[in-house]
Amino acid sequence: MSKTAPKKQPAKTQKGTSSTRKSASKKKSSKNKIVLLIVEILVLLILAIVLFMVVKLSRVEKDVNFSPEKIEVNEGLSEETKEIMQGYTTIAMFGLDNRSNGNLSKGNSDVIMIASINNDTHDVRLVSVYRDSYLNVGNDTYKKCNAAYAAGGPEQAISMLNTNLDLDITDYVTVDFNAIVECVDLLGGVEVTVTEEEAVLMKGYMDEISKLTKKKSDYLPGAGTYNMDGVQACSYARIRYTAGDDYKRTERQRTVLSAMIQKAQKSDLKTINSLIDEIFGDVKTSFTNTDLIALAAKVFNYSLGETTGFPFEKNTKKLGSKGDVVVPCDLTSNVTQLHVFLYEDNDYAPTETVKNNSERIISDTGYRQGDGY
Repeated sequence: MSKTAPKKQPAKTQKGTSSTRKSASKKKSSKNKIVLLIVEILVLLILAIVLFMVVKLSRVEKDVNFSPEKIEVNEGLSEETKEIMQGYTTIAMFGLDNRSNGNLSKGNSDVIMIASINNDTHDVRLVSVYRDSYLNVGNDTYKKCNAAYAAGGPEQAISMLNTNLDLDITDYVTVDFNAIVECVDLLGGVEVTVTEEEAVLMKGYMDEISKLTKKKSDYLPGAGTYNMDGVQACSYARIRYTAGDDYKRTERQRTVLSAMIQKAQKSDLKTINSLIDEIFGDVKTSFTNTDLIALAAKVFNYSLGETTGFPFEKNTKKLGSKGDVVVPCDLTSNVTQLHVFLYEDNDYAPTETVKNNSERIISDTGYRQGDGY
């Protein structure tokens, strides 16, 4: 029996298969090109954003003379405390009134703040260190802590915070405090509630700031809640001579800063751009552009949490030529409370340096734990 030979496939079918393969190949190639184009566009967009930020950040004065090796840090902190602190970004912030010298490297720091940023939750906590706090400002010299910046610039001011408070700060931001005027105006004002006494005391500051900035502003008619302009907000933040003295003053500063942050986070890109252009020229920092871009990338994720003043338990005393000082009662207990506030570290133990500083303050002032309010 003969076998029937298998039929050959028509030539056109083979041709059709070849055409199908070529068509599929072309579609795949076209799809790959589209994906590649999208990737290229995204890369260019990212590069454009980075370039934009670099151009903007170039307005910030970088401290080329900053010497991190000069910054002092206490020995003796436990490994647990060190590990906890590494989970946070801690920044020293200084506000100067530099209208007399135009130099953000000199002068007493009118404002001293510590910002603690939780690297996981992005929660931010602020502590105002009272500028008249009686601390070791360096070289075993005890006086008002705001003198540290004038004596040795940001390096000595950071060292003062580290050695007295058992911190490990390596970076700082300094701003001309009067830059707050332009910033608040660009935000369209900030809402603040004032007392009758504060409304009256603001007038003298407003006259001074208006003359300095060439900006006109109206006195507040009395107690109430107002959408303050820049001159009004800056004047409010600088009031000192009321009940609470410098303690209340730092609280006002945090109130204005908090209101500005909340307003800025709700602002459009045009406003943010104007803010950057205006305020960055009045800022000096140890951060590089790379550092600033990394921080700026998360700015809308930051949430401002609790704020407070340091020392927590304190008293005041006139110490001869050193003037009226704020005395921590005592330093060790206050620093222990500070670590709980900044880092939620309930197991922190003060170093020998903090204990020795505390004993010296007790010896100089006579105030110890339990003598404050």
